[in-house]
Formats: sequence, C-alpha cells, structure tokens
Amino acid sequence: MTQANNASIESLLAETRVFQPPAPDTLGFKAPGGRGPRGWHIHSLEEFKRLHKRSIENPEGFWAEEARTVEWFAPWTRVLDWKAPDARWFVDAKLNVCHNCVDRHVSAGYGDETAIVWEGEPLGVRTGHPAPGSKYAKTPEIKRLTYRQVQSEVCRLANALKALGVKKGDVVTLYMPMVPELAIACLACARIGAPHSVIFGGFAAQAIVERVEDARSKVIITADGGYRRGDVVKLKDAVDQACAKTSLVKDVLVLRRTGHAVQWHDGSAGGKRDHWWHETVPKMSDQCPCEPMDAEDMLFLLYTSGSTGKPKGIVHTTAGYLVFVQMTARLAFNLIPSSGQLFWCSADIGWVTGHSYVLYGAMANRVATLIYEGAPNFPDNARFWDIIERHKVTQFYTAPTAIRSFMKWGTEFPARHDLSSLKVLGTVGEPINPEAWIWYHEHVGGARCPIVDTYWQTETGGHVITPLPGAVPTKPGSCTLPMLGVDAAVVNEQGEELPPDRGGLLVIRKPWPGMLRGIFRDPDRYVQAYWSRVFGKGAGGERTPYYFSADGARRDKDGYFWVMGRVDDVINVSGHRLGTMEVESALVSHPAVAEAAVVGMPHAIKGTGICAFVTLKSEFLRTLPGHPDDAVRKALSDHVVREIGAIARPDSIRFADGLPKTRSGKIMRRLLRDVAAGVEKITQDTTTLEDFSVVARLRESDEE
Repeated sequence: MTQANNASIESLLAETRVFQPPAPDTLGFKAPGGRGPRGWHIHSLEEFKRLHKRSIENPEGFWAEEARTVEWFAPWTRVLDWKAPDARWFVDAKLNVCHNCVDRHVSAGYGDETAIVWEGEPLGVRTGHPAPGSKYAKTPEIKRLTYRQVQSEVCRLANALKALGVKKGDVVTLYMPMVPELAIACLACARIGAPHSVIFGGFAAQAIVERVEDARSKVIITADGGYRRGDVVKLKDAVDQACAKTSLVKDVLVLRRTGHAVQWHDGSAGGKRDHWWHETVPKMSDQCPCEPMDAEDMLFLLYTSGSTGKPKGIVHTTAGYLVFVQMTARLAFNLIPSSGQLFWCSADIGWVTGHSYVLYGAMANRVATLIYEGAPNFPDNARFWDIIERHKVTQFYTAPTAIRSFMKWGTEFPARHDLSSLKVLGTVGEPINPEAWIWYHEHVGGARCPIVDTYWQTETGGHVITPLPGAVPTKPGSCTLPMLGVDAAVVNEQGEELPPDRGGLLVIRKPWPGMLRGIFRDPDRYVQAYWSRVFGKGAGGERTPYYFSADGARRDKDGYFWVMGRVDDVINVSGHRLGTMEVESALVSHPAVAEAAVVGMPHAIKGTGICAFVTLKSEFLRTLPGHPDDAVRKALSDHVVREIGAIARPDSIRFADGLPKTRSGKIMRRLLRDVAAGVEKITQDTTTLEDFSVVARLRESDEE
C-alpha cells in the first residue's frame, strides 16, 4: 500500500448506461423436469435489498438458514465465534466437502446425471496439430462423467493416496493440466481430509519448490504433460527439477496425458518415488468413506504471489467456504439443479476462481461443469465460441483480459457461431472496462444475457460484490452491490465511510463464512496484510479492524461499487490522486483500442506523469500504412481528455502487441511501472509472468 494519505481518490469518469434485468421467460430458464419457467432465485431489486438488510442485521440467523442447504454429519453449537481477526464458523459441526459435492447427489438418486464435461485441446490427433485445411474437420477429445463415475474414481484415488501414506491433515500438492483427473484429485483429498495445494501448471520448478516446502508436502500428483496452443507442456520435467531441489517429496503420482517420454525416479531411501496413475489407481477399491471434518479444518491451501517476499499460503477451511461458494454460485449464475444447465468457467483450477466455481460451487449445486484443457485461440480465435456452440453452454464466466482479446480478434468469430444457449455471462479477475462490457453484452450475449461483474479475491473465497441476475440492474464497469451477508464499504484511512462518488479504500467490516482463516504458518503476516491497515468502531464503540482489500473504490448515488484498481496503482498527478482504472477505461472506449494499461512515471514538473501502454485492434491496424504514429497518439490523448478531463491526459502513450500478464490473465502493472521509469534490470518477482518476451518488446516500443 502507498503511504497513508487523507486525500480521497478522485473519480472523473462518468458512466451513465443502465441495463435492466431481463425477464426469465426471455431466457427460457426451466425448473427440474422441464416443468415450465423457474425464473430467478431473487426476482427484484427490492427483494434483494430486503434480504441483504436482514443478512447484515442478523448474520447468524441468515447464515444458519443458508447452511441448512448443506448436509452435516453433526450440527453446529454456534454459528459464529468472532474475535477479530480470527473467525470460527459453524462451531463444532462435522461435514465433508466431497460428500456434499458428490455423494449426497448419488444418494438422492442423481448419480446418473452429468457432473463434468471435459474437452481436450487437440483436435482429433495426438500431436495437437490438425491436418492442413481441417481445423474443425477433426473433433476434440470429449469426456462426460456422471456423479456416480466421479464418486468411483474419487474413491479409488483416495485409497491410492492412503496407500502412499497420506493421512488426514497432510497437504497434497497438485500440479496438473486441466483434465477431469485434477477435479477428481481435489475431491479425493477433500474426501480423506488431506488439504490440497494446487499449483498452476504454467509455473516453473522454483515455484513448485517454494510451495512444496512451505506446505511441507510429501506427495505430488502431476501428469507427464498437458497441451497448450498445440504444444506439449512438460509438467513431469518441472516436478523432477523441483524434487532435485527439495528432499521433502517422497512420492509422485503421474497421470499419462500426452504420452511423451519422461524420466523415472526412485526414492531417496530406495523403493519407488514415481508411480503411474494408470498402474496404481484402477487397482484400488471404489469404496472409501468420507472423513468427518471439523468445520474449521483446512480444506485447501492456495498460494498467491506478492510483488515482494515469498508466496502467501492462503488458508480456506471446510464449512464456511462450502456454504459461501455454494450460495454465491447459485445466486450469481442462477444455477438450478437437474435443469440441464452447463456452467463453464474458463479459469484454471490452479487459481481460486477454478476452485470456487469450476469445481466446488458448481458441483455442490448439482449443475454440470465444463472443463477445457487449452487455449482460447487454438487452432484459431473461434475456439471458445465453438465450445459454447458444441456443448450448449448456459453460463459462461471468463476474465476481462480474455474479453479484450476477443475484441482485438474481431466480431466475426463469435458472429459465426450459435451462442443462443447462453443465459448468463460473468466476468472475473479485475475490473472490466465499460466498452469491453458492452462488447461482451452485444457480441457474446446477443444483448439479452445479464452480465455478472464479480468482485472478489483469493482471500474472500467467493463473490463479495456482484449483481444478481434478475434482481440488480447493471451498469457497465460496476460490480454493483455487495453479496448477501457481506458488509462492504468505501472508507478513508480513519475507517470513516465516504460520501457518494468519493474514491477511497474498499473494506469489509464484518466477517463472512468464505473469508480466509490465515496465511499458512505465518499468523503475523496475516494480521499485517489484512487486519492492521483500517480500523472502525464495533457495535459497542470499540476499535475493531476491517478487512483491507488493498483496492480503491467509490460508491455512486445508487450505492453501486466501482473498483478503481489496487491502491498501489493510484497516481498522484500534480496533487490529484487518480485511479488508473478510469484512465484505462477511457482509452478502451476509443474504437481503435483493444486493451490499455496505465501506470505512473517520473515527471520533472508534475512529479508523476501518466504513461499508457496500448494494444490496438487488428481491424484498426489493417487501416494504417505502417506503425501507429504521433497522430494516433494525439487522437487517443484527446479522447481521454474528452472522456475524463485535461488532468488525465497521458504524458506518454506506447503501443505494443501485448501486455505483460500473469498466468491467470492479470496485467502486471508493477512491471510496467519499471518499464515506464526506464529501469534496466527487473528485480521483481516474475514467477507468474506468462511471456517474458513481452517486456523486451515494450522497451523497444518507446515513442522514439
């Protein structure tokens, strides 16, 4: 966070468009068995506000009611024990997350319903390279698993893990491609009470070492490789390199996905270290009871990378997380069990979005979830739309950075596909620019699907601010209103709530079930990072910490939240504190711009100037005789002035064919700050950087 400053963040961008929720019959939502329109879970803004008011005034009553949608082995004695910053939800209760995502559905007679639909990246050939001229002549590998099949596979893997010595409380590391076996591995860990630590398959060996050693993990589940843009990603090789640097790992279970040759290793004390999945798991019994878990037992660890220091192991526990993601998934996406819905979240399970909504949120609600292995532009830029059309996806949840890529590629790709199965669209990962929102609404949703712009973090477990389809009118660029049970506010450094349209710090004032329970083995860092920045007054007037999101935001006159970016991304220009998100949105509203990132840069007069990195749309570039020139820069600069004002005019505009992004698709603005400042040697953590060559190309794109 930047040094404390009592000045609020100035909000200058005006967005006035409002979209009313569509009537449910226009989207054809059906109740189980096709018995006519089911409609929305919440039908009006008035109903939503009434429910939200009750959830804040009587949180224990509200969450007790919501928790009854989950199956418990033993009831709670108290809904919440809160001694800031430590929360215990559903005290003394016993349950199992795998039971709630799989077994209860089988026991209730739904075992033959589809649980998982999976599509591999390669089209009909093992190499992933289709024959010339036959991009869609070949069909991809597709698997459909019922809840009964998932239950059987989960039990076999759970027994295999037990045979390897995994016990309740042992952390199991998962480093896998986006295949059904990754979901099965998570559920198997949950079944036996072994917290899982999923590492995104794009991370290198050193990232594996850091996470394995912090988690003290002795078992890794991986694959020989996976597919990405037609190439094999060699996962087993990365695990071998990591194991050479740590003595902790005793066993590695390897799924055969690509079939390429891999090295095989014995254990340090003799015996086997590496085990093939196909030689180990199928031999196991398909019967394995669910371990009764305490409500506050750890369900999983998920590591987040900061700009400095080692990765933070975010701890999520069993009961509160399950209750929260089941509710937020149901309400935000209008999930209806046994209704034929197919939910597709394009995130990797290696990120929290994949945990909460690809896996646990969808399966707890008994709605089929789609998993896709590969890239959105393989073999061409229409792959996502081909998937939606082929499988008749009903809810589609993706990131703003992906949407901006779709914009850059052009409207012809979604236009040539039948996307009429879609009912709800969602965005996640960072604030979405209004023009990207409009493009998504018109060209993907056919101007009929509501868009849920979801705001949340790895630490929050699930959505904390989001519109609910059918209830909340939407405004492009706004994540709208807090989720039921979430007391979010925009405050100054003293914890005082700010009036409408004054930018400040986004905080959550009361605990919620999905909240993180700590940073693994680092309680002091947990308090320092999240609970020591902003304080308010408790019910009795006592000083109490607020959860600090590290994001800046404002609320408009309707109470809608507009996230303005990380507090670290605020630029102080001639004494005016401007949020970078609004300048970026102004740039992206220009018809030539596909994507923009804005950072501060040293300025001799202003102290800090505005530097914009801009990616132009393909169709605009085709109209230029050469590279974009100063005339294009001036046009964009003038456009920002018209949209926001002269104070926001960029001091530098640099054109690039791409921006540095994390492997989850977020723009790495801290690297852009170094580029803008002319820093020659990057010393920051670049573990999560997807493409190192982007930074070099940006350095070459200086205005000269």
